[in-house]
Amino acid sequence: MSAISMMGRSLLGIHSNRDRHNDPLARLRFAIETMPGSRKYQFTPSTRLEVLNELYSAFWGPYSDFFLPQSSGPLSGLLSEAQKATDGHGTSDDPPIPGKPCGRIFKKGDSCYRCRDCALDDSTVLCSQCFHASEHVDHNVTFYIAVQPGGVCDCGEQEAWKVPMPCRAHPPYEPAGQGGQRPPSRSQAIVDQWAIRHRATVPHELRDYMGRTVAYALDFVLDTLDFSPSELSLPPTEAELKKVSTADPLGNDLFAIIVWNDEKHSFDECVSHIRDSTGCTWEEAAEFTNKIDSEGRAVVEVSSNIPKLLGAAKQISSIEMGATLRRAYDVFREQVSAVIIEWLMDLTQCRIVNDCITLREVIAAETYAPRKKDSSSLTSNQEATKVLAEIKDAARLDWLFLYHARLWKRVRLNLKRIMASILTINHEHRLTVAVHFASVYHRIIDTYLLVDREAETSIKYFSIQLFTVPSVAAYIVRHNGIITRLLTIIINFFTNNIQNKRIIHAPDSGRRIDVESYPFKSKRFMPVFSDLRYICTNRTIQELIAHNHDYIVQFIPVCQLFMGINSNKRAATSHVEYETESWISVFNVTLSLSRVVKVYGEAFQYASTNNLVYAIIAVLHAILSTCTLSNDQLDKNKYALITFHSVPFGDAEYSTIQFDVLSQWVSFHHSLHWLLAELFKHVHLLTGEKLRDIGFKSLREVILRNASERAMLTVVDFPLRVVTMVAQIRTGLWVRNGFAIRGQLLHYRDFMLRELCYDQDLYILQSAMVILDPNIVLVSILDRFQLAEWFSGEVVHASYDGTQLFSMVEEFLYIIITCVSESANAQRLTPLQVVRREIIHGLALGPCSFTELCKRVAERIVDDANLDKALSMVAKYRSPVGTSDFGVYELQDELFDEVNPFFFHYTRNRREEAEGVLKARLTKATGNAAPVVVPKPMGVTEGPFVDLPLIFHSEVLMQIIFFAIRNVFVHTEAAGSIAGSGDAILDQALHLTMLGLVEQPARFIPLCLGLIFEREDMALVDILCKLEYNDIYKAFKPKVQWCLDKMAEIHPAEVAQRRTPPATQDPSMDAAEQKKRAAKARQAMIMQQFAAAQKTFLDQYEDEEDEEDEEDEGTTTPSQKAEPLGPCIVCQEELDATQPFGILGFIQPSRVIKRLPEEPRWEVLKRDLECPQSLDRPIPPPSPPNGPQLPPQEDVAPFGVTPSEETRFGLHGSVCGHMMHVECFSVYSSSIEQRHLQQPTRNHPEVVERKEFLCPLCKSLGNIVIPVTPKPHQSTAIESISLSEWMRKSKIEFLTAEQEPAVDALQLQYSGEFVFWTAEDTLFPASQAKTETDEGLYHMTATVDNIIRPLSAQTGHLREREEPPVGHRGRGLYLPDDFVGYTVRCAEIAQRGIGEEGKTVADTVNESTVMRLIRGLVTCLATRAELELPDRPDSGHRALEQAILRRILPGGIRDEDLPTTRPFLLRDPLGIVLEVAAVNPEILGHVTALMYYASLVRETIALVDFLAQTVIDEPLDTVHPSHQDLFGESVSTFVLSVCRHSQALEQNAENILRAFGEGVFERMLYAHTLPFLRAAFLVNRAVLPPRNGSAPDPSLPEYHRLLHLLNIPPLSDISSPSHEGLRVALASWCSHFGQTYGTSGTIILDYPDVHRLARIPQILDEIFTQNAEALTCQRCETIPVDPAICLICGTVCCHQSHCCLDEDDRKQGECNMHTRECGGAVGVYFLVKRCMVLYLYAGSGSFTQPPYLDVHGEFDYMMRRGRRQYLHLPRFEDVRKTWLNHGIPTFTARKLDASIDSGGWDSV
Repeated sequence: MSAISMMGRSLLGIHSNRDRHNDPLARLRFAIETMPGSRKYQFTPSTRLEVLNELYSAFWGPYSDFFLPQSSGPLSGLLSEAQKATDGHGTSDDPPIPGKPCGRIFKKGDSCYRCRDCALDDSTVLCSQCFHASEHVDHNVTFYIAVQPGGVCDCGEQEAWKVPMPCRAHPPYEPAGQGGQRPPSRSQAIVDQWAIRHRATVPHELRDYMGRTVAYALDFVLDTLDFSPSELSLPPTEAELKKVSTADPLGNDLFAIIVWNDEKHSFDECVSHIRDSTGCTWEEAAEFTNKIDSEGRAVVEVSSNIPKLLGAAKQISSIEMGATLRRAYDVFREQVSAVIIEWLMDLTQCRIVNDCITLREVIAAETYAPRKKDSSSLTSNQEATKVLAEIKDAARLDWLFLYHARLWKRVRLNLKRIMASILTINHEHRLTVAVHFASVYHRIIDTYLLVDREAETSIKYFSIQLFTVPSVAAYIVRHNGIITRLLTIIINFFTNNIQNKRIIHAPDSGRRIDVESYPFKSKRFMPVFSDLRYICTNRTIQELIAHNHDYIVQFIPVCQLFMGINSNKRAATSHVEYETESWISVFNVTLSLSRVVKVYGEAFQYASTNNLVYAIIAVLHAILSTCTLSNDQLDKNKYALITFHSVPFGDAEYSTIQFDVLSQWVSFHHSLHWLLAELFKHVHLLTGEKLRDIGFKSLREVILRNASERAMLTVVDFPLRVVTMVAQIRTGLWVRNGFAIRGQLLHYRDFMLRELCYDQDLYILQSAMVILDPNIVLVSILDRFQLAEWFSGEVVHASYDGTQLFSMVEEFLYIIITCVSESANAQRLTPLQVVRREIIHGLALGPCSFTELCKRVAERIVDDANLDKALSMVAKYRSPVGTSDFGVYELQDELFDEVNPFFFHYTRNRREEAEGVLKARLTKATGNAAPVVVPKPMGVTEGPFVDLPLIFHSEVLMQIIFFAIRNVFVHTEAAGSIAGSGDAILDQALHLTMLGLVEQPARFIPLCLGLIFEREDMALVDILCKLEYNDIYKAFKPKVQWCLDKMAEIHPAEVAQRRTPPATQDPSMDAAEQKKRAAKARQAMIMQQFAAAQKTFLDQYEDEEDEEDEEDEGTTTPSQKAEPLGPCIVCQEELDATQPFGILGFIQPSRVIKRLPEEPRWEVLKRDLECPQSLDRPIPPPSPPNGPQLPPQEDVAPFGVTPSEETRFGLHGSVCGHMMHVECFSVYSSSIEQRHLQQPTRNHPEVVERKEFLCPLCKSLGNIVIPVTPKPHQSTAIESISLSEWMRKSKIEFLTAEQEPAVDALQLQYSGEFVFWTAEDTLFPASQAKTETDEGLYHMTATVDNIIRPLSAQTGHLREREEPPVGHRGRGLYLPDDFVGYTVRCAEIAQRGIGEEGKTVADTVNESTVMRLIRGLVTCLATRAELELPDRPDSGHRALEQAILRRILPGGIRDEDLPTTRPFLLRDPLGIVLEVAAVNPEILGHVTALMYYASLVRETIALVDFLAQTVIDEPLDTVHPSHQDLFGESVSTFVLSVCRHSQALEQNAENILRAFGEGVFERMLYAHTLPFLRAAFLVNRAVLPPRNGSAPDPSLPEYHRLLHLLNIPPLSDISSPSHEGLRVALASWCSHFGQTYGTSGTIILDYPDVHRLARIPQILDEIFTQNAEALTCQRCETIPVDPAICLICGTVCCHQSHCCLDEDDRKQGECNMHTRECGGAVGVYFLVKRCMVLYLYAGSGSFTQPPYLDVHGEFDYMMRRGRRQYLHLPRFEDVRKTWLNHGIPTFTARKLDASIDSGGWDSV
């Protein structure tokens, strides 16, 4: 250690001469105590650094070298950061130690994983490192991002896992040979291992320094917080303000306003309000607001002007913003305290030498110690005195728990991280912290429930770290009585025993609940129930509950407290006038309580039979005490004493409870019954054998020995009342009670409370059938439903009308079927079996997605850990294929046999659906057209429910079945048809019959045959026989026959005697049937005659039409036939030449076309070499990376980037394919303007100022109308001559033609571009020419000009074109290049990687959109040209053609003009092709061939410049030439001939060919010239008629096929004598360019491959786990709270964050700002945490589904389900196509049109 201490003792710049102080702590005390005055109560960042330096100085004294080496320099921040920056010191992660848990403390934004298959409960989490270091293949894993810091990784904690979970990063402790000795405890073994390998030897003096400094720091914090307020309140007057207690000994009258964080007010609202209240600037208010959001509070003003401060503070608080006004001295000390807590938190992440535990132990030891005796605030502060008196020997940790609510957001979280770090030391420390927490838990809950302003950061949630550890929970339950405390808190809180913001303990008497009081309206009670549930979930506590009677005795009063609350009474005559929402609060409490009830009841699975019986009897007596009004729990004004009355039924009378649900009060809430139901579920402890061991024969004896039959009926009656009320509400009898009663029904029976409450009610009824005489139970249910008379033969009811009566009968039979057939609890199915059964019945309805399946099963099943396991056992999975597909689950065939159509969670519709599925399967399997689904017996072999099938011996049940069928039969005979619910009642009655025949055939069949009902003088078998041959009940015939056949197996003679054959049916029925058949025959004959007449008419009409067609064909030649265009989509009139019309289109700015970078990179060269030979064949997208990998270049984003500098700007046009008259278009545009005026507040899908509209048919966005040019047909008018001959003739023509100054004036001398084809031409539109041009054509061309002109003016800074001075013609975008050419190139790019064998790029595009678009745009170019020379016969086409050719062909430009003329090679060859297409399409083929060679020369020169700057980073594989048939035997000859006119260019070419080889250059030349051929082919196909000739071999590469189709000779043939003219032209171009090389401009290469979006990882959570820095925003240099990845370039932006607002427009968010820089008008972003794609377009936007799907084939918006998301390539490809096809504006407009959007998209 002496070697370490010799490293130097300086304090790293804090104080160079520290040793002169004998006691560093004294210096710290002096500095901090005097700091408020010396800093004038202004706390600045420099003050924070000074406090930190003083703390570190006192902490390590002269031993700073134990923490940092002397060479590390002065400390200017936190020690942990300095240690991380120093080699060999410090990291936030502890090194892995065998046997030691991970203990990683999560920071905000860290990724956390849960494995439900391995974890003990949902609170068990793993950090990213541990998750990836352990095996969880095919496990149910969820993923989430830590919203707050403080959580701890549970890897290595044995108590946290159900199964051993080996982690490679934290190997288990394996002790060496013990030599026969007993091994040490696990905790001690870990400590020993750490001491041997990782502990540092700390001098005693240093340890003393550390301990005393931490103790003083903690005491200072507590002394300060003694005077801090617990609640936010403002004193009303100045005098009251000065009376507030303070720690300032001088009582200085300098005060400060503090504004506190909340989640109610927006950022802009806070800024505006603070600025208005204090008079500060916007920037200052924004800074305050940012601090409030990040820190939790901010000091906004300090002054001695108390009236002014009071006024400002009251104004701030007037909108419920938290504001306090306190002395500046106290505020300053609080800020110092915040720095101290930050310092302590930092120490927990630091090391002393290589020891990361010692510092945590020092802090832990001081927090466990009591405060120093000389703490003056303990006696001077009244609140502190109360706490001191209440808590004996209070430790500093106790005070920190109690004072936590006085802190603010950031400080609270830091303090929670300190405590979490103490937990990770070892198990003993976790236990110590838990004991302290439990000792003050009741006060923590007081503060949380009643005072805390920021409940989401409350220390109360620290309980999850403690209560979920089984050993810790067991200790505090046994020694601190935490369960008793929790139950007491719940009782006193909900009985509103609250005084002075504290929950007080009240005597048991007089406990009443008011559902309108604060406790019920507050939602903060839910975590209190959660704490109780967490504690009671672990097995140790459950065993304690099961074996200790005290816990059930203590829990019963809690359940009893909520019995019968919020009761309802039916509104019989008038509607409820005022519907309260108190039921919502009550149901929230019930939901929380019922979950605890379930856990409490499940604990008794570990009980003995004796303990279980004790609990049952205790709960039973508590229920009776409440229901009989023996206590005051129930409101005696609503509930009457229990009375009995006699109900006659059948041949007997039964004594049942007298109660009318229709007229008396009924409550949904009876938690004691739910607890009793849970206890009854432990049937394995209630078997006859086990009950005999404790002196009972059966469960019936257990109950009836402790309660009478009437008492048990009383117990059963309350759930029965609820079941009856539910049936009546569903029937519509409670409709006058309004929505509130309907909402209660839905939540109780159909939603979250179904399994916890309603199913428990049914189970109580089922249990009653084995405890009591089933006859009395059945009659009690009949009596409660008021159906005893109906099932005795009466068909009219006093209270129910016809529909309601049948619905109530249906509900009643549903209850009976459930009670006699539901076997899950009777058989005690395991949780896995229960989930499995639910899934089987959910999938039996048909294949469905996972989300749909979750809707079909019970809500609790969705959160069950066994769900995925059970699903894999019973279902087949079909993964999604297309972009709109989802994963689908289908039930395995063999499992349909387990489906029960009368499954008690089925609705009536689902029951019928399931039965239909089963019947269809049986029909397919057996061939029987009318199969019967036979129910299966319950199969209970032990327990109290073995005797449940004996209910089928009951004559009461037989009477119920008989009259259910008989009354439907009677009603049908009277009405002539089956009533609405009649078929359901018959189906239920027959199902009960079938159950009886399956369960108890020996006793049930004699009842069916022998029990005669006197009223009808029939038995059940008789009425079944009547049904068998009645055609009205044909649908039920198979079931009836099955029942009769089943009876006939035992009593064949009797059944045969009663079954009536069809021949003996009533003849009147035959007559009626004959009348029906005769009527149907007459109807069929009439319809047949009508059909014949109609056919005759149609045949005659078709003959006439055919004759007319033949006449037309005889007078019209094929060339004259017009292309059918369809009707106008507005007026529906056919489109023809009588009225001008056009196709709707849209022009938008675009930056889709990518260019190669001006500064070449090695990976760009490699991509070019990997380009495919054919782009018209399918090219699969590259496999996504496993995670975002940072490339070696620092200026490249981690998701793959194309900076805006590497894109080309232009205008893109598109059409939707629908056409409209020009006049109709004007009317439609006016209607859009009217709609905007009528809906001024709506964010409309179109912007009328931008001339936008929606297509009325397809809702595509548009802003122009383009002329529709007919598709060219085959013609022989074009003379076919060779290229050289055409060049020779053309040259002679323009050389012999006269010079035309008028045409020359239309061309820019230096470039040859025509001024009338520029977007900002000052003479367009030419009004004098308007009358001489077709009116419609001119109008459509003007719509294009109205759009491109302002776009050109706004984007001048993005153009690279050389333009004439302002005021001259020819300024703006050049339309053949920057608009039409750009559109064609985009169409070509969008088709890359798409196609199939035998088709070209032109075959894959849409003829009605792309081809019409190209023709229409070329027509617009031609129209603009014609307007310039209107007086000429050919509109000047010939003169313009010659002007174009002069620039192309050699000799066209005079030698004296060459120095002032830009080289032709700087022009875009595709633009020349389009100019010629507009002027003279007949020469387009020759010009295309010529421009191909211009493209070859251009790309050659550009490649030489590009490769000359490329640095070879790695050895290059030899690439042999493979395209000699295209480029000749030696491509170097062509390259050198092109470059020989410039010495510098020639030298570069030679070096490149030597360095890279001919093969590389040839391959790159192939890749970069192929896109021109594809684009030129699109233009030729659109403008020219199809060429004659043979089709190329489809097996050839695309380059060969396109040369053949375009009739272009390859470069390999250029040496032929027939191409002398072509060689001369090439030499002329190269010579001109070589003479000006280096001064005239450069040629930039376009990206030749498929355009892809940014790289995103295969698994979504890898964005967070493998490289967190990848999500750093480059603008604010922080990791965004809501990151958005630009899918165009890969840049990370802050989504809807105020940290990166536009400085000029503060409403503009960073995504909108980046869109302007990257995509122009459109943006495509992947919102990582929201898991969705965001489209932006010009101030509007929309969301769409993400490219990620989970294991179930579904996307997870906002990552709510938390399942791991996997990249789905078809969906990602769909996003790419939408972007490439420029479909984002239309997609956004359609979304906005379908909704009423209020805007705000500019804020993202």
